Amino acid sequence: MLPLDSPDYARAATAVRDGFMAAAHAANAADRCRVIAHDDKGVLGAFEAAKALGASVVVGPLVRDDLRLLAESRDALPLTLALNQLDDATVLPPQVYTLALSVEGDARALARRMRDGGATTVVVIGDDSPISRRFAAAFHGEWLLAGGGPPEAIRFDPRPGGLTALRGALSKSSASAVVLALDGPDAAVARSFALRVPVYAISLVNQPHQSAAMADLEGVRFIDVPWLVTPDVPTLAKLPRRDTGNVLLDRLYALGLDAFQVARAFVRGVPERLEIAGATGQLTLAEGRHFARDGVLAEFRRGQVVPADAPR
Repeated sequence: MLPLDSPDYARAATAVRDGFMAAAHAANAADRCRVIAHDDKGVLGAFEAAKALGASVVVGPLVRDDLRLLAESRDALPLTLALNQLDDATVLPPQVYTLALSVEGDARALARRMRDGGATTVVVIGDDSPISRRFAAAFHGEWLLAGGGPPEAIRFDPRPGGLTALRGALSKSSASAVVLALDGPDAAVARSFALRVPVYAISLVNQPHQSAAMADLEGVRFIDVPWLVTPDVPTLAKLPRRDTGNVLLDRLYALGLDAFQVARAFVRGVPERLEIAGATGQLTLAEGRHFARDGVLAEFRRGQVVPADAPR
């Protein structure tokens, strides 16, 4: 159940659908799946259509606002795997589980990997975008839980005066590692001012770059989905692969692959325990009816994305 008829979300929804159906065909289960398309205002109607079909498990909504509508609805729901999550204290209906490609999950995983890797003090460079703020907040919380001290925060401003301030702040910082809560181009600029310590970043840093920017990002580490970082591992190599030509859409295709695996496990009811080595990461059914997702620590190395633990 996806917003395939939405002008804003059709490409994303198509990538998820293609991944889901590719996994279904590979498992000889495509005849048991139905795709229900809806537009920006049709999510509740799509659920009614799914119930009319007698769906055992509904996969969707994909869009956060649609998930909020579902949370506010008092209609009875079938067992549902939502492909997003809410960023507040809203309680989802008891039949709704969540599997999301969230920056918050990647931020928490990155904080744990950095602590395990020996980082002791951290400076986080971010801007005022919602994604940057969400990533930084999640990283901050997990870093404290892992036993780290309060991270230092520096605001990124790409204007000349802002870059001068960034240079000055980093020269005075005693942090043992830097985290870039910035997208690709801005991350490359910020990285050029942080050459003395290990640098980590949000997964949005993993996108096509000009050669100069790629050189600036050499050695930067980030959490990303195994589908992009370790595609040749046996559990993934056997799955149908489709090159969308877009890293963000590739991640959503991987989400579709994993959504099928979870939905198939849910058909006879929610298992007490469920762990899947998925295309988007190691998935574990956790408390609160959500899937914890642990991606792969990757690194830019000579213009390529490789696992951080790959031989040099």
